[in-house]
Amino acid sequence: MKISIVGTGYVGLVTGTCFAEVGIDVTCVDIDETKINNLKEGIIPIYEPGLDEMVRRNIEKGRLHFTTDLASSLDDCQVVFSAVGTPPDEDGSADLKYVIDVAREVGRSMKDYICIVTKSTVPVGTAEKVKKAIQEELFARGEQIEFDVASNPEFLKEGNAVNDFLKPDRIVIGLESERAEELMKKLYKPFTLNGHPIIFMDIPSAEMTKYAANSMLATKISFMNDIANLCEIMGANVNLVRKGIGSDTRIGNQFIYPGIGYGGSCFPKDVKALIKTASENAYDMRVLTAVEEVNEDQKSVLFNKVNKYFGGDLKGKKIALWGLSFKPQTDDMRDAPSLVIIDKFVNVGCTVVAYDPVAMNESKRRIGGKIEYAVDQYEALNDADCLLIVTEWKEFRVPDLSLMKKSLKNPLIFDGRNIYDLKDMKGAGFEYFCIGLAGS
Repeated sequence: MKISIVGTGYVGLVTGTCFAEVGIDVTCVDIDETKINNLKEGIIPIYEPGLDEMVRRNIEKGRLHFTTDLASSLDDCQVVFSAVGTPPDEDGSADLKYVIDVAREVGRSMKDYICIVTKSTVPVGTAEKVKKAIQEELFARGEQIEFDVASNPEFLKEGNAVNDFLKPDRIVIGLESERAEELMKKLYKPFTLNGHPIIFMDIPSAEMTKYAANSMLATKISFMNDIANLCEIMGANVNLVRKGIGSDTRIGNQFIYPGIGYGGSCFPKDVKALIKTASENAYDMRVLTAVEEVNEDQKSVLFNKVNKYFGGDLKGKKIALWGLSFKPQTDDMRDAPSLVIIDKFVNVGCTVVAYDPVAMNESKRRIGGKIEYAVDQYEALNDADCLLIVTEWKEFRVPDLSLMKKSLKNPLIFDGRNIYDLKDMKGAGFEYFCIGLAGS
């Protein structure tokens, strides 16, 4: 079986590589020639555990190919996945330019039946626009070639994407024909042998499912952050509250950890897009609007705590940051809380020194020399007035406390991820402030 994946970003590259891993002949397409040349050498543009080895292995096996020529990749191709970016417009809606460009190129180049599957996160109604674009190109050519469109949203967690794809908890596919259904069953059969279900539905429902899933998870995060802020005021311990509600199977214990807000490539963009879609259809998403507002406020919580501690006198202070990426196991800094935190401290005259295991190059690309970068987590502490825990990387969980006290100007920690125990840190001689505990 031969398929093509258009777009070699996070979703496209993981999707193509994992399909190749189970024996499918995959061609990944991208307009970025430098990226494609690097991929041919096994150099990947993102950090995702296990992905680089899998890319190199499947290139060597002859199952994974890379090209900038979409037309050539369609020869004998049965399925084309569109995994290009859908960045938010200024009004929060998803920009479908690249999705439609792919559809038009397929319409201009296809010779036989193809099922065009949208993998990108797109608003309800996108499949109809894709179908229309392909039909227009075929009409311009004077051709009548059968094709199907389908929606197959991804549910990959950055940092665990390879495992999520190979062992999915569910596969959601929206389609319109039995032919497309049989083709997608065949394609996904290697991933369903262990009982992982394929959920077939109509295309609009599949398109909505992705937005609904991410918005629900974002809602849990913002709800818990709201509860954490109230816990601090009322003298409750949010960590105990979390355990109490997480044991309820109707709620579950995932995505209820308090912190400094969500970021990344999915939640912020998808929440905005769903709010915008509702607005365009004369409906007000009141819960999601509040979710977004809480999340934006939460990104300022650590700054507010530090500012309060120093009585509003932050000019000239040196702030150490552990973590830059929006979550561990990735170098993704899209909508990362660290960006808001950095801006707030820099704008009041602070020096910020940061360390992140993998995201420092990405930070340099995004914000340049706005901050300083340390070679390791302890160098970042040298003569710093305080430490902020921004990303919960595993290597930060059991630090050398004596070296931390020796390096910091003040034994002062503001933990935005609650990775330490308040009693332990106080016992070690630190002033310790976290999220959702009275006095923090």
